[in-house]
Amino acid sequence: MTLGATPSAVHTARRLEAATVGWNTIEAAVAVVSGLLAGSVALTGFGLDSGIEVASALIVLARLRAGADGEANETRERRALRAIAVTFFALAVYLTADGIHNLVTASRPDTSPAGIAISTAALVVMPVLARAKAAVGRRIDGPLGALVLADAAETRLCALLAAATLGGLLAYSIAGWWWADPAAGFVVVYFAISEGLEAWHGELCDD
Repeated sequence: MTLGATPSAVHTARRLEAATVGWNTIEAAVAVVSGLLAGSVALTGFGLDSGIEVASALIVLARLRAGADGEANETRERRALRAIAVTFFALAVYLTADGIHNLVTASRPDTSPAGIAISTAALVVMPVLARAKAAVGRRIDGPLGALVLADAAETRLCALLAAATLGGLLAYSIAGWWWADPAAGFVVVYFAISEGLEAWHGELCDD
């Protein structure tokens, strides 16, 4: 790769991060609202996770801008990432408690067409974004390239999370398996803890 290609690649990476922020904002709003209305722990958790991802993506975007135009404030970014990590852990605790409660009480959520639609859309959008980020990350030298590649991996995890959420929603809607919703919620818990540990250790800020 020539050094002259780096500014163009960084610009592309910024646009992809901005697109990620925009999509996750929509995804979070639709999933949380539809999840609360339907009483779906998996869908609500998916939406809350998407909202936290918005904050994380904004940090990545700020780092890309600082990396191109000046020195990044890594101390501030690490503090922000640890705050995001705590939010992920709190989400995991909430979803675990809610999921156990729903299993014990055999609580049945309502069918959520909006939730099925947004999680299906996420299965299309997130892999496309992940591939684009991975491609541009390989064109950028040094820590910034590693940052974009790490974020691409995070986006792929979001696609897997959407798949788990959609599976739970369809299992209940089609087969009436009421326990599939809290089970899918526990999958969200796993990803929330994984993403929280990653944020706590500041992997996206490591050079």
